[in-house]
Amino acid sequence: MDQRTKINSRKREPLSPGRIVQAAFEVIGAEGLAEFSTRKLAQRLGCEAMSVYHHFPSKAHLMDALVDSAVASLRPIPPDFDFIAGQRFAAFEYRAMGLRFPAFFPFLSVHRMNTPKALAWLNAMIGAYRKAGFSDRDAAHYFRQFGYYIIGAVLDETAGYARGPSTAAPVPFEVMKRDFPNVLSAGPHFAKGEWRRIFELGLEMELEGLTSALAAARS
Repeated sequence: MDQRTKINSRKREPLSPGRIVQAAFEVIGAEGLAEFSTRKLAQRLGCEAMSVYHHFPSKAHLMDALVDSAVASLRPIPPDFDFIAGQRFAAFEYRAMGLRFPAFFPFLSVHRMNTPKALAWLNAMIGAYRKAGFSDRDAAHYFRQFGYYIIGAVLDETAGYARGPSTAAPVPFEVMKRDFPNVLSAGPHFAKGEWRRIFELGLEMELEGLTSALAAARS
């Protein structure tokens, strides 16, 4: 199917919030978050920009819908999991979600998470800490601290090393070998094939801390 046929096919499909959100993820994935616009989204959908605004009154409303859609893809913690197993499950779910929407994740990572579906997820997550035995204050603090690690790790995987070198003039190999040998030796172990292992190492360290904190809270 050529591009013209695809556009004509899209024009025949009824516009809906779900279809707009899916197309928005596609545009962001193809062109990047900075280049995303309602005009480009409308072009992909084969419609006028005003048709998009009929469903979402502003770009901000659309971005909130993207947040809700991404968060809604997170599977809930199985009810038979204990607290630590549940947090491990939630961490891997969050990482998987970030990797499903890598171009969008930098926006999601700093969003206040106050959309309806995001609030439902937050409510369940914080509730798990309270149910486990943490005070309201400690539940908030430990959840937030745990989130710092998870978000930072996923952000680095999606918008850090995933982008490749960011320096305009990379340091020549011979200079690296002479002046920065430790960085050079670590380089292969920062490669994409190592990311999951690095994530797991950090996660288990976080969970060890949570286990100790939970024991203290229950004593």
